[in-house]
Amino acid sequence: MSAPQAPPGPADHAVDAPAGRLDAGLAARLPLTRSRIAALIKDGRCTVDGRVIDKPSHPLRGGERVELWVPAPPSSALVAEDLGLPVLYLDDELVVLHKPAALVVHPAKGHHAGTLVHGLLHLLSEALPEDSAYAVDPTRPGIVHRLDKGTSGVMMAARTPEAMAHLSAQLAAHSVERRYLALVFGRSPGLSGTVDAPLGRHPHDRLRFAVRADGRRAVTHWERLAEGHFGVAGDREGGVLSLLRCRLETGRTHQIRAHMLHLGLPMVGDPLYGGGRALPRALAAGLSHQQLHAARLGFTHPRTGARLRFFSPPEAPFLALCAALGIDEAAWADT
Repeated sequence: MSAPQAPPGPADHAVDAPAGRLDAGLAARLPLTRSRIAALIKDGRCTVDGRVIDKPSHPLRGGERVELWVPAPPSSALVAEDLGLPVLYLDDELVVLHKPAALVVHPAKGHHAGTLVHGLLHLLSEALPEDSAYAVDPTRPGIVHRLDKGTSGVMMAARTPEAMAHLSAQLAAHSVERRYLALVFGRSPGLSGTVDAPLGRHPHDRLRFAVRADGRRAVTHWERLAEGHFGVAGDREGGVLSLLRCRLETGRTHQIRAHMLHLGLPMVGDPLYGGGRALPRALAAGLSHQQLHAARLGFTHPRTGARLRFFSPPEAPFLALCAALGIDEAAWADT
């Protein structure tokens, strides 16, 4: 059997690699994320001293000549749209914005335009010059992290491949500060705590995640900021809502929502993790999604090294519910 052949044409990148894993060495030298590099290696687009290597974990002694071929981006029918997204910060490397809860993130059936992706394409239109190393999926332009559909708040996106790699590395190192405000049913078990419980696909509902022994490690730190009470017909004690501030140590899909349900504190208004709980009609007016808000985002600027922190206040339904429960905005003033 003949040896695998390198892709035709000159390589897009050629480096003298350091000792260690192949994917890690390339990630330290190139403006590409480690996951992107690993995918290219598995696809046979990497050679070490002229020999095709398809294992990201391939060990290097140090000093080998490593070449990497990066394919051109797939064609995309997506059209950039100026959606007037609330921009909190914008420079040549990145953009920080407020994602409205009502905004659909990705194009899908019934949502072929007007999504967050279309809006980001407009904000990032200068991020993909034809002669640059392609590092951004055109269907998820610049998206370094994500917010669930229905969750509002601060998001960042990269405008260059270098910024994409740098910000992704910060997320992997758990150095990005992410604080959320959440309204949940019930009284929290104490003033603060930590949920360190692995998450995986729910065994009976593929749309949800649940605590599972075979899941990926997930850590959420929480603290109670305030408590509100509401009347329930036929119940003298009524109901209780807790306002929590949650800080992510890891960033798994649906992490806060699944962890709070695991604590017995289902998210208010949550179609997947609400536990079947509902508010009286007068309080539920205008609540069409989970009351979870990404209030604070902090990270290191990929070029200047400056530490940046951004805050975005909760949206109108969240504020209205807090006001109806007698929870003052001062409760989250130091978020």
